[in-house]
Amino acid sequence: MTITTIRIRVAEPADAAAVAGVHDAAWREAYRGIIPGAHLERMVQRRGSAWWANAIARSGRIAVLDVGDGIAGYASYGRNRAASLPYRGEIFELYLAPEYQGLGFGRRLFSAAQRALANHGLTSFVVWSLADNERAASFYGKLGGLLVGRAHETFGDVTSERLAFGWR
Repeated sequence: MTITTIRIRVAEPADAAAVAGVHDAAWREAYRGIIPGAHLERMVQRRGSAWWANAIARSGRIAVLDVGDGIAGYASYGRNRAASLPYRGEIFELYLAPEYQGLGFGRRLFSAAQRALANHGLTSFVVWSLADNERAASFYGKLGGLLVGRAHETFGDVTSERLAFGWR
């Protein structure tokens, strides 16, 4: 019998390459057909191992989903960046490798980020999602997020609507 350990923990510098791999695969899966190809490629390429190593060393507010011997997902979080919204915290990103999606791991990673925010006194928080990323928007709605804001983001000649989901 094989036992696989699944845990959520704070990212370590040694996780940078694995987080970069999850970011690459998850973004290509989530945004293909939403963000124009050349823009998506540049966005993914900017976030290689060196970028993640720096982010992990600098912030300490990145959690990873560690499944067996590999990283299957990550979430980054901190203070809310949108002064126009009355929420103290923000989950900046939450992504899973495509093969781990739909298995309940996203909910676990979300809960871990929510607890980490609360431990820093950030009990109200917001998460942004592109409206065309229907899977993410549905996920945050099912988790109890209320639609609290809208904004737009431009990728070359394509403008996409962003949705803010809030929790009190």
